[in-house]
Amino acid sequence: MRPMTITEKIFAKHAGVKEVTPGDLVNAKVDIALGNDITAPIAIHEFKRIGAKKVFNKNKVVLVPDHFTPNKDIKSAEQCKVLREFAIEQKLTHYYDGGEVGVEHALLPEKGVVVPGDLVIGADSHTCTYGALGAFSTGVGSTDLAAAMVTGELWFKVPESIKFVFKGKLNKWVSGKDLILHVIGDIGVDGALYKAMEFTGKPIENLSMDSRLAMCNMAIEAGAKSGIIAPDAITEAYVAKRAERAYKFYASDPDAQYSEVREYDCSKIEPKVAFPHLPENTKNVSDVKKLKIDQVVIGSCTNGRLEDLQIAAKILKGRKAAKYVRLIVIPATPFIYNEAMKLGYFDIFLKAGAVISPPTCGPCLGGHMGILAAGERAVATTNRNFVGRMGDVKSEVYLTNPAVAAASAILGRIAHPDEVMKK
Repeated sequence: MRPMTITEKIFAKHAGVKEVTPGDLVNAKVDIALGNDITAPIAIHEFKRIGAKKVFNKNKVVLVPDHFTPNKDIKSAEQCKVLREFAIEQKLTHYYDGGEVGVEHALLPEKGVVVPGDLVIGADSHTCTYGALGAFSTGVGSTDLAAAMVTGELWFKVPESIKFVFKGKLNKWVSGKDLILHVIGDIGVDGALYKAMEFTGKPIENLSMDSRLAMCNMAIEAGAKSGIIAPDAITEAYVAKRAERAYKFYASDPDAQYSEVREYDCSKIEPKVAFPHLPENTKNVSDVKKLKIDQVVIGSCTNGRLEDLQIAAKILKGRKAAKYVRLIVIPATPFIYNEAMKLGYFDIFLKAGAVISPPTCGPCLGGHMGILAAGERAVATTNRNFVGRMGDVKSEVYLTNPAVAAASAILGRIAHPDEVMKK
């Protein structure tokens, strides 16, 4: 049997074959089919249009209305109503609303809904996040979601894999967000088009799960089909206490074939900032000179987890956001919200002048809770900075990690955390 990558092994298992080769077209069973309040209404409409009566498995179809919630207007309320009624009709196990809803790609790993070895599809491009658990997960269109909801299967072209090998020791304030921004800055937003990005090396093995999730979350920003990290002891510690189902750890064979192998020395990677209007426009934060900002957003499916809030709180403690800078903090799930409150982070954020939002995607996609006016600049721990992404087409979004975001809020300009912590 030919040696295979972790991605190829997961595909072979779910397609019911002994082996697959990149470029093969396979019909594969899905473990989770996910939709949100923007994409699921279309899928539900198509589900009904073809005369389907029941989803293939009420435990495996997941609906999370997180993008425009709490509902910001009548149209968003109607979108969410479609999901709610369908979830009730189909008796879906995994439907989250109100005080239970969180940002989907933080909520599902936390709840143990997605587990290692899964094949996951979601009508949201950042579904690639779950690769951090050792699952193959990818975004699909709403009609593909509808097909999966009916049949429990979907066809795929098995992607080639690129292996990214990280070496050396991480510098202070550098996290998974910086590693993936460095990679995207190196290969570009189409550098991994329709490929699986496999992240390996000792620094990756030492990354926390929160940092791994942030890293895989942005694989799509390099055009990738997925991002993935082989599960290990850190994965086991994370999933063992929360997994709803049995899981399986896959690993690439030592002689597996890759379309490309790229190596990075982490000792040379500093905290990064991606300039408008593409995630590939990366610079070292230390090279950015006195760039005034109007807003800072700490949150999203990239960096709204507890570790992210902890880092932000460490820097903001005893300090205030600069005058005229709006600081918005968005815990990604109710659990994270509650833990941050219990740990005293909210007290720090409020004293710093922050607005604390309930879990929502909100400003990340220009939804609500922090829309930018023309000419305004935001530093955000989100994943995209396209034209008009967070508001007016003449606004600008700069992507960073939570440490840089917090420091920037204090100084009113893009800043290195050391500028604040030395004071």
